[in-house]
Amino acid sequence: MPVALALYQPDIANNTGTLIRLGACLGTTIHIIHPTGFPFSPKTLARAGLDYLDHAAVQEHDSWTAFNDWRSAAGHRLVLLTTKAEQSAYAAAYQDNDILMVGRESAGVPDAVAAACDLAARIPMRPNLRSINVALAATLILGEAKRQTDGFTDLQ
Repeated sequence: MPVALALYQPDIANNTGTLIRLGACLGTTIHIIHPTGFPFSPKTLARAGLDYLDHAAVQEHDSWTAFNDWRSAAGHRLVLLTTKAEQSAYAAAYQDNDILMVGRESAGVPDAVAAACDLAARIPMRPNLRSINVALAATLILGEAKRQTDGFTDLQ
């Protein structure tokens, strides 16, 4: 299975729609871990997702526990993208079965969720700056993970 992307309880519909559109364009499954901070519907995602929503592979999970149970049973490694990680996301070695996960825009992920991840990685950035927009951060590292795992070979 190619690298996938998980959004942990996303707060902002436009970021979620943008990442679903990215998933559609790159052939990447997007996992939505509920609850979301907005009504999760085509209408709320339409502005950022445009007409790409019908072309995206989106899998919804009712809760963190449901998602984590599913991914563990399916043998997926979970890679958390977080500003709190020591390891650079560009020094990590990605695998085909990885699911990259980004946290909530407002709060990241709880410590218990971070502890359940198999790997944590961060995007190197200038000191004293808080973070990159979650959709942009996910895009940067999804591209790197797909590059490392030959995830672009089926795309034109």
